[in-house]
Formats: sequence, C-alpha cells, structure tokens
Amino acid sequence: MSIIPPTSSVEDLLRELAPQVLGAVVRRHGDFDASEDAVQEALLAAVVQWREEGVPEDPRGWLIRVASRRMIDQFRSEGARRRREELAAVRAPTDSQLARAVDDDVAPDHDDTLTLLFLCCHPVLTPASAIALTLRAVGGLTTGEIAKAFLVPEATMAQRISRAKQRIKTSGIPFQMPTDDERGERLDAVLHVLYLIFNEGYTATAGTALSRADLTSEAIRLARMLHESVPNEAEAAGLLALMLLTDARRAARTDADGWLVSLAEQRRDLWDRARIEEGVALLTRTLGTAPVGLYQLQAAIAAVHDEAPGTEETDWPQIVALYEVLEQVAPGPMVTLNRAAAVAMVHGPRAGLALLGTLDGDERMTQTHRLEAVRGHLLELAGDVNGAREAYQKAAKMTASVPERHYLTLKAAHLGAG
Repeated sequence: MSIIPPTSSVEDLLRELAPQVLGAVVRRHGDFDASEDAVQEALLAAVVQWREEGVPEDPRGWLIRVASRRMIDQFRSEGARRRREELAAVRAPTDSQLARAVDDDVAPDHDDTLTLLFLCCHPVLTPASAIALTLRAVGGLTTGEIAKAFLVPEATMAQRISRAKQRIKTSGIPFQMPTDDERGERLDAVLHVLYLIFNEGYTATAGTALSRADLTSEAIRLARMLHESVPNEAEAAGLLALMLLTDARRAARTDADGWLVSLAEQRRDLWDRARIEEGVALLTRTLGTAPVGLYQLQAAIAAVHDEAPGTEETDWPQIVALYEVLEQVAPGPMVTLNRAAAVAMVHGPRAGLALLGTLDGDERMTQTHRLEAVRGHLLELAGDVNGAREAYQKAAKMTASVPERHYLTLKAAHLGAG
C-alpha cells in the first residue's frame, strides 16, 4: 500500500480509472447497465477504503476485481431468473481464475477506454443520448452533474441515459473497436459528440453562467485521449487543436461580474499562450497530411484569431478564404453566418448583410438568436442605429442564456431609445 493520499487525489485517480474499469467489466460480462452499477459500487468502496488504508499498488486491478465480484454476486442472487443464474454459473470464475483474469485485464494493451468511447457514441444513438452516456460512462460525471449542465431534471437525464444503455443492449452492438469499414462513420460520431460537449461547455445554451468549465475540460481531456490513441487521424488532432485554441480565450470572455465580453474587446494578454502554442503546433503537424476536414478548418480560423495582436491586425481575408473552403467541406447556415461577419470586416458591413440575407428563409435559423445578433452588429457598423437596436432586442428575446441576453440588451440600450 502507498501512503494515504488526500481526498482530491483519490477522486482524481478514480475518475481517470473509471472508464478503463468499466470497459474491462463490460468486455468480460457483456451487460453495460449491470456493469456500470458494479463499477459504481467498486468506486464507492474505493473512496472509503483507500482514504483509510491508502491506494493499492495496482488500483485498476483492485477496482476490476471488486466490480467483477459484484457482478458475480448479482448473477448468483437472481435465483428467480433461471437463465441469469445459469449464465452466472457458466461465467463465474473461481477466485484464482478471477485473479488470473484480472491480471490479464490490467495489461496495458487491454485498456478499453477508447472502445467504451466508441460504444457510447455509436450512430444508433441520438446525439443527445450519446452525449449523456459519454459524460456518464467515460467522463465520470454523475447523472445529477450532467442534468445540471443541460438544465434538465435529474430524473429526465436518468431516463435518457437508461434508454441509451437499453438501445445499445437491444441493438446487440458488440463491445469492440469498429472494423476498418466502420471506423470512418464511428470516428465521425465520436468527434461530433465531443464537439457538442465542448460547445455546450464553452457557451451554455441556457442558464446564468456563460460557460461550463467542467464540460470544456472534460471534452478536452477526452479529445486528448482520442488523439493519443489515433495519432494519425487528422480530424482527431484538428478537433483537439480547435478546443485548445478556443478555450485559450476563456479567461478574457467575461468581466469581473461574469458578463460577456466580445472578442474585439477582450484583453488578449489574458489568453492562455501555452494552449495557443499547443493548438497551433497540433494544427501545423496535421495540415497537409490528409484531406482537410471540418475541425481542422475551424482550428485554422481560431489560430488566425489567436495569433493576431488585435482585431484590426487580424488577417480577415485569410479568415474569409478559410470560411469559403469550410462551406465547401461542411456547408451549413452557421458557417454562412460566420463568413458573413468576416466578409463585413473585409468588404464592409453592407456586403456582410447581403450574405446574411441569404439565411432569412432558412428554418434552421429560427431556433437560434445568432442570426439577429450578427445582423445587429453589422447594422450598427453600417450606421443603421434603429435597425441594429431592433435586431439586438429581437436576439435578446430569443436566447435562454442570461449573460448573452444581458449583453444584447445593453447593446440595444446603448443605441438609444428609438
């Protein structure tokens, strides 16, 4: 046994080991739901025992052993379910066999975390279900924490996670890495889920806080793990670079009272230079090694912003060019929206507004306040005070984010009473 560690060290270690242990137990027993319950019991036992007695020499093996025994006990106790009892009799090893199996699981090449991540992000699940399951099983967040992050009741989130696990079970998805033929689609799903988790953390869609550092940190941790596991996947590197380059601005995005500060008004000396350097280095190594993708292009745009001393010194023509390529690779209204803002910096606000007008009939933009927010900004630049104020007011009514609503309301107020 090691010396008794502080509580925070135990919790950090358990959070790191949880997905590895869950992967090992699921691989052996095949029941995702029951395996997760067993692992949670093992984690709780570890919290109590390790604080009192210290962390064992092989903490991962200890957790796998305890969770596996919980599974075996569960199989044996369900006497009313004959099939489960028979299955337990077939699968349940003796203590010596269990010890040997645990030794096998502890081998470095049996870390199932990545397999678990691919399972949680399987295309049979909706993005909302995949996000919840990933944060629960791989990220180690409690159901309550996930519910709080997405502003839904805990019971609702528990049902969502339960349905996701049931969908995996009924679909008969094997616990294994995808084949070469499946890999592209499955990797796209994983990247998309991590991207959504990061975006929700960086700019929360609702609530009193502009961002959720727990979600952005977890997304970066998982993206880093994914990149290390598939270092030759350019888009995995691109996604990690995008997250680092974007999150680098976090400290400057709000003022002392927690209110939103626009990119143009941010104190760039508060930006995290280490994260910017890491993101740029990742991007430099990645670009040109494979066909350019969605996340690499967004990371490239973020890098141009991060490397500029200020808004006026930003290479806006390069940003416009990158958005034009992005529209070809991954067309969508949000890409056009962002390109319009960049076009306004190069060719003037009226040019940006003309491009923005192409989105007025797009039903997808009725669900977001961002179209009216950008319209207000460009109308303000064009000198149309009344139009800008109306757009800002409309955008403020459409957002559920308190900091964004406050920012847009102030923008409208500063333009006068109308």
